[in-house]
This record gives sequence, C-alpha cells and structure tokens, in this order.
Amino acid sequence: MLKSLIQFMHEENSITHPTMKLNKRGSLAGTWDTGSPDRGKGKYCIGLTNILNPYFAKPNTVSMAVSRIVAHPPPYLHRQSPPSDVVTSLNLTLPPKRYRNLGIRASVRSHEEKKNDLTDNPHSVELRTTPDDVLSRDLLALPRPLSSTQLSGSVSDGSRLRVAYQGVRGAYSESAAQKAYPNCEAVPCEQFDTAFEAVERWLVDRAVLPIENSLGGSIHRNYDLLLRHSLHIVGEVKYAVRHCLMANHGVKLEDLSRVLSHPQALAQCENTLTKFGLVREAVDDTAGAAKHVAFHKLQDAGAVASSAAAKIYGLNILAQDIQDDSDNVTRFLMLAREPIIPGTGRPFKTSIVFSLEEGPGILFKALAVFALRQINLTKIESRPLRNQPLRASDDSNNSKYFDYLFYVDFEASMADLSAQNALRHLKEFATFLRVLGSYPVDTSTT
Repeated sequence: MLKSLIQFMHEENSITHPTMKLNKRGSLAGTWDTGSPDRGKGKYCIGLTNILNPYFAKPNTVSMAVSRIVAHPPPYLHRQSPPSDVVTSLNLTLPPKRYRNLGIRASVRSHEEKKNDLTDNPHSVELRTTPDDVLSRDLLALPRPLSSTQLSGSVSDGSRLRVAYQGVRGAYSESAAQKAYPNCEAVPCEQFDTAFEAVERWLVDRAVLPIENSLGGSIHRNYDLLLRHSLHIVGEVKYAVRHCLMANHGVKLEDLSRVLSHPQALAQCENTLTKFGLVREAVDDTAGAAKHVAFHKLQDAGAVASSAAAKIYGLNILAQDIQDDSDNVTRFLMLAREPIIPGTGRPFKTSIVFSLEEGPGILFKALAVFALRQINLTKIESRPLRNQPLRASDDSNNSKYFDYLFYVDFEASMADLSAQNALRHLKEFATFLRVLGSYPVDTSTT
C-alpha cells in the first residue's frame, strides 16, 4: 500500500524525493520535494489507525484517522487560477477480511471545492475511507433470504452455533440438525445450493444435508454439490423418518381427496395413501406441504409430514407412522469450511470421489486397493462426469460411453496408515481423486 502511495506521489505530482517514518503516535510522517522551483516542497502526516490492523476494526464501524497531504508551492503560484475540476484517483484496496474490506482512495481536488483548506494551498490530496460492507452484499447476492420468515439473515449474537438446513420449520432436516448440534440455531434455506453457499460465505457455521435414504436411495443433487463446492464432511447423523397424515382441525379422513408432500415421502407411503384413496400431489418438501395446507385452510387436502410440523402449523394428525416400511432412515452429512483432524480412538468413516480411465477391469483394480488392506466399503455411487463429451470406444462397434465419477465411503480413518497407503495406490491409476472428509461414524440408535 505504501509503495503504491509513493508511486502515486511521484507520477501525479512529480514528487521525486519522498521520505517516510513512523512517529510515536502511530502515524506515517515525512517530507517530499519535487526538485522544481515551480512546484515547491512540503510535508505530510497519515494516521494509520485500523489500516495496518483491519481485524481489530468493529464489524459495523470504520474509524480511520487520515490527515491531508498538503502541498506548499511558492507564493507566486497563488495568483494563478485554480486547476480544472478533473479528479485523479488512485484506488488502493487492502486484502479482503472476514468482516470488512477497507479501501483508500487518494484524489486531487481544487481549492474551490474545499473552503476549509488553507488559503495558500491551491492543491490538496485527500485520503478517505470507502467502507464496503461485504457481509451485506453477500446477503443480497443469495437468491432469496436464507429463512422463509426473513429472520435468519440477521447477525448472530455468537452464543449458539448457526446450522443451515434445507426446507422450512418442521422439516426432518431441522430435526436432524438439532440432533447433530443440540441447542444450535437452525437456519432454514430454500435450496440445497443456498445451504452450501451460506457456509462458504460465513453466514452460518455448519450445514446438515441429506445424502441418502434407506428406501428412496441417494440424493444425487447433494453428491453433485459436494464436488462443486469446497466444503468438508465433518460428521454424519442418521435420523428415523416417521410420516404422519395431517389436516386442518375439523377435517376428517373421509373429507380428503388429495394429499401434498415431497415426492420421496409420497413414494414411501404409497400403499397407505392408495388404501385411503387419496390423489398424491408433489411439492418441494414435507414441512412446506403442511405449511401450505394450514396457510390456505384447505378442507379437501392433507399433508404428509412430521409430527413436529403438525405442532408448528397447528394441524391435526389423522394417522401416524403411515410409511410402508418402518425401517425408514435418512443419513445426513455435517458440512463445514474446515476439515476435522481424524483420529483412531473411535470408528471413523472416510468419503472420497475419484475418476478413472476407461479400460478392462479398471474399476476392479480401483476397489481392490481397499480389499487388499481389509478396508470395508460401505457405499459406492457413480455419477456422470459433467461437461465431458461422450467418449468413443475402441471396439469395432464404434459405440460411445460416459465418463463417470465414483463416490466411495469406507470404514477407516485417514489417520490409519492402511487408509493412506490405499489412497496412494489408488492415485497411481486414478485420473482424479479428492478426499471429501474423514469423520466419526454415527453409532447412535435412530
């Protein structure tokens, strides 16, 4: 920054001999000389409060004491007309910090524009702050507010951990977030993408998002987002899903003709809903369905959601545990900006993603690196490699095929030497490899 200031003094004002030193009050002081009898010489003093230490600035205030650099030309120049209104600016931007970006702009201003300047100074160079509220701009950059109630974008008092989840209040994801982080401040997000961005932009501390269900299978969207974003898996939590059929008070089961819920929830209750003779209508999430039924006071429609949603939105539960399979469990991932340090004192799981060259038995070789070391695989998921054209096969049929990414979970900690050796072996023929996280296994009962 100081180097740029000296360069500005030299290029815009022909200042060839600037000197600088730090005085006892923490200000930068010195003298300059143009080397010309027409321009003269002078001195300056710049207060450095919060310039050198922007982290100590309060998030909502910027206090930077900056004095003017005043030129002292020869007396006969006072009779000349003031310079034109052209303003020359130099933008010196400090590196971005968590709370603020502090900018400094130096500009040449005429004598007429500053009545309180010294009467013998036809030129002055003023340094002033240009506060740039990064946090506010990040909030506006999100597609919509994090919370449907427009409250979750407020600044936390820091007393509780802020945890993002997808959906509205009463969603199963909210219950999973509270199970993963008891006494947390659960922050609802409209989309999975918004939850990822909220963690990356420091609007929340963690995110708890579903990755697979024992009946419905994998949530492919979140697999894709794990690769697109740079968050780390720091834990997992399993949550037992218990669906309820609910409606407004006074509405009986025989009054219903349709039911609203998330597509997976409707699929998990297909047999029961068919027995009731209800038409299924898919919406974005289970708690959102309950909210819609309550808000519009529907008399012919019910919702499939959690008992917590029924309590929050004031609905009456007509039937409980209506899922076709009682063993209905959703696995959630706990995401953070930084990874945790893996340990060996408790069961750990590691999640990775990799891609391979096409060839006979290449996937077998990749998985063999774990089998050779007695490492158990708990999940393998393949996803087409995006933005990758179809590759022509070498066979005579001139067939084409996709390139794939493989997501693998295995039971080992990255602190284990066997896991480290397995990944070193895999890297020998993998075209891409990334560790998504090494984290404790959720051994609690759902």
